[in-house]
Amino acid sequence: MFLVMGITGNVGGATARHLLAQGKNVRALVRDREKAVKWANQGVELVDGDWNDSAAIERALKGVEGAFVMLPPVWAPSPDYKEAKSVIANYVEALTKAAPPQVVALSSMGANRTSGHGVITALSLLEQGFRDLISPIAFVRAGGFFENFLFGLQVAQGGTLPVFYNPTNRKSTMVATNDIGAEVATVLTGPAWSGQRIVEIGSMVTADEVAEQLGEVLNLDVKAFAIPRAGWAEALEQFGIPKGHSGPAEEMYEAVNAGWMDLGVEGTEHVAGTTSARDVFAAAQNAAKA
Repeated sequence: MFLVMGITGNVGGATARHLLAQGKNVRALVRDREKAVKWANQGVELVDGDWNDSAAIERALKGVEGAFVMLPPVWAPSPDYKEAKSVIANYVEALTKAAPPQVVALSSMGANRTSGHGVITALSLLEQGFRDLISPIAFVRAGGFFENFLFGLQVAQGGTLPVFYNPTNRKSTMVATNDIGAEVATVLTGPAWSGQRIVEIGSMVTADEVAEQLGEVLNLDVKAFAIPRAGWAEALEQFGIPKGHSGPAEEMYEAVNAGWMDLGVEGTEHVAGTTSARDVFAAAQNAAKA
C-alpha cells in the first residue's frame, strides 16, 4: 500500500496512475470524496482529511510501504510563508509518529537555494523541514511544468505564446507531470535506500521550442513572446494571482531567467523527461474534444 497525497491534482494523479499500472495498492487522503470518485472506482482507498490535519495524515500513513507527499501550490503566499510552514509542520508530526519505510517529496529545481527564488521558497522550507525525519527521504526536484503552458491552446490562436522566460531561446529545466509521477512511482517501488536522495527531473528546453511544438498541435506558426518585465504583474493577475500579490511569482521567474534552476546541482541524481510539450498539448486538446 502506498499513500499518495494530492491525488486529484496533476502530479498526485500521475503518481497514482503509475502505481496502479504496476499493480500496487494506493491510498489517498482526500478532503472531498466526490472529486476522487474516479480513483475510488479504480480501487484507491480513500481516507478523509487533508494536509491541515496531522492526525488524518498519520492515519493515512498507517501500514504503508511508502508515501508520496507534496505541498498544495500557493502562488500568492503570505510574506512569511505561513501556509507552507503549517503544512510542513503537520507532515513532520505525522511522518515522525508513523515513520513509513520511505518517503518521496515533490520539490523543485532551485530548492537548494534558501532565498531569492520566490514561491519556490516553500519547497526549500519543505526540504529543510524534512531533513531530520527518521524515514529515508527522496526529494524529487522538478523543472517547470509543461502543463503551465496549456493556456496557449486558447491564447496562441493568433500565433503568439506570451511567456515569462527571457530570452525565449535560453534553455531551462522543464518537465511533464506524467514524467514526475512515473519517477515518483519508480522510486517508491524500487530498491530501498537509506538517508536522503535528491533527484532532478526534466530536460533543458527553450520557450521557443515549447511554442513551436504548440504550433504543431494547433497547425499554426506560433512564436514565443517574452512579456516585458514591467508587464509581469499585470500578466500574472490575468492568470489569477490577486492584484498586489504577484511579487513571489515574479521573483521565481527572475530566478529562472538567471539560470538558478538549471540541471546539474552537485550531489543530485538526474532523470530526463520523456514526455514532450507537444505530447502534453496534444493530450489536452484530445481531452477537450472528447
